[in-house]
Amino acid sequence: MKIATFNINGIKARAHALPDWLDEMRPDVVLLQEIKSPDQAFPRDLFEDRGYNVETHGQKSFNGVAILSRFPLEDVSRGLPGDDGDDQARWIEATVVGKAALRVCALYLPNGNPAPGPKYDYKLAWMERLRARAEELLAAEEPALMAGDYNVIPQAEDAARPDAWENDALFLPESRAAFRRIGNLGFTDAFRVRHPGPGHYSFWDYQAGAWNRNDGIRIDHVLLTPQAADLLTDSGIDTEMRGREKPSDHVPVWVELDL
Repeated sequence: MKIATFNINGIKARAHALPDWLDEMRPDVVLLQEIKSPDQAFPRDLFEDRGYNVETHGQKSFNGVAILSRFPLEDVSRGLPGDDGDDQARWIEATVVGKAALRVCALYLPNGNPAPGPKYDYKLAWMERLRARAEELLAAEEPALMAGDYNVIPQAEDAARPDAWENDALFLPESRAAFRRIGNLGFTDAFRVRHPGPGHYSFWDYQAGAWNRNDGIRIDHVLLTPQAADLLTDSGIDTEMRGREKPSDHVPVWVELDL
C-alpha cells in the first residue's frame, strides 16, 4: 500500500496538477493539507471519479485537511483531541480497511511565526496535544501513522542553509524538542530510515529563487508506530513536482507498507 502526504497549498490552485499526479503515481491513500476549502466546496468528483473515497475537514480560505483512499474508510474523526473551541481545521484521522487495518492521521501543524508570541504559544500547545494523541496510538499497538506538514525542521541536515532558520519557529530549539518528544515515544521517521544524510527537502519557498538554488527544507514527515514500521518497504519524496507548472511550495512525501 502506497500512502502519500502532500501540502497542496490550495485545492483550487492545484485542481489540474493534483489529478495528474494521482494518475501518474496512483497512490492508494493520500493525506492532503492546506486544502483551503470548506467541506461543501471541496471538488470531491475529481477524486471519486478516480476511485477514491473522500473525507475532509475543511475551512474557508485557510488550513484544511483531507483523506483520499482507494480502500474503505471507517471511524473518521475530525479535530485533534483536546482542541475544544479551536476552529482551525488541522487534523483528520480514519482507519483504512485494506488487507489489514491501518490508522492514518493527516495533520497540518501550526507554523508558529512570529516567535516568540501567541502564534508560537499556540504551536507548542498544539504539539503537546499531538504528543498525547501519539501516546494513545502507541497504546493501541496497531499499525498507524501520523503524516503531514509538521512545520518543523528536525535537524540541521534537514535545511540547505540551517543558519538562515535559527530564529524561525520551524527551527527553534523548543519546536525541535517537541518533535523529538513525539518521536522518542517510539515512532519511526519513515523517510530517514531509507534516506539518511543531508540534501533531502520537501519545501522550497516561492521567494528568492529557492527552488532553482535548491534552498529547501524538510518539514513534511511520516511518523510510523512500531507495528507500521515493521511493514515499511520503501519511502521517498517526489521532488520533481516542485518544478512543474504552478506548483505547490511543498512536494509529496510517500511510504510503501506491506499491507
